[in-house]
Amino acid sequence: MNNLKIKLNTFDKIKHFVNMAYRLDYDLSLISGNYVVDGKSIMGIFSLDLSKPIEVNFSNNDTVNDYPKELEEFIL
Repeated sequence: MNNLKIKLNTFDKIKHFVNMAYRLDYDLSLISGNYVVDGKSIMGIFSLDLSKPIEVNFSNNDTVNDYPKELEEFIL
């Protein structure tokens, strides 16, 4: 499991993130405080505290340094 911190503070960023997440072959989990939601669920994302950084957990066969290039624009 790999972790990154991201910021999703606008509707356009959230919409773009969800569209990007659907194109990935693996699951993304978003964590904010005690809440964990599916990274492919726009409703789940809106239930998080978007004023704070969000942790992304993803599971692929690469190391954390080889995070998906699609996530680059969201990383803090």
